[in-house]
Amino acid sequence: MGRWMPEAGERLERAAFELFAENGFAETTVPQITARAGLTTRTFFRYFTDKREVLFSFDEQLPHIIAEVMAEAPPEMTPLAVIGHSLDVIATNQLAGQQHYLRAHRAIVESDDGLRERALRKQAIMIKAVETGFHDRGLDELTARLSAHLAVTVFSVAVERWLDLNDDLPLTEILHDTLGRLATLATEPTTVREVRFL
Repeated sequence: MGRWMPEAGERLERAAFELFAENGFAETTVPQITARAGLTTRTFFRYFTDKREVLFSFDEQLPHIIAEVMAEAPPEMTPLAVIGHSLDVIATNQLAGQQHYLRAHRAIVESDDGLRERALRKQAIMIKAVETGFHDRGLDELTARLSAHLAVTVFSVAVERWLDLNDDLPLTEILHDTLGRLATLATEPTTVREVRFL
């Protein structure tokens, strides 16, 4: 073994991810993960409640990251500008160079009903964090909630588009395009009668 040994949590995550990709999520057991990582099952449960949580360990950091990024946005920014700024920062600082990993992660999640359900919880965590960030910026409850849902929708759609591409187009460019499409929809002339009909 090399002179430097990764932290136990990182070793468990790496081992679990490799086994999920090789054998499938349902077929992989905690003892197999710990054996691959060279650790004990007791150690595993110090870090994770179950094997699903290995894939979502980053979720705990999301509220802090989102709050920090939104707080750094200039106070004069509109909600849409804050969304664009925040998504840019997160794409650059958190997701740059992660396309291959995120594709594999998505494939694992989509292979299991329970994981797909767990992914919805991640979206809910993000929405709540963004909504809190907009509250902290002084937005009223409805505007904050609507802005939060829009932000997470733009992010989710843009990331899916990015992962579906086979080229090296930066995520930030796709985010700008997706947010621009949303802004175009929002400015389309629509009468009150048409809105009620829809």
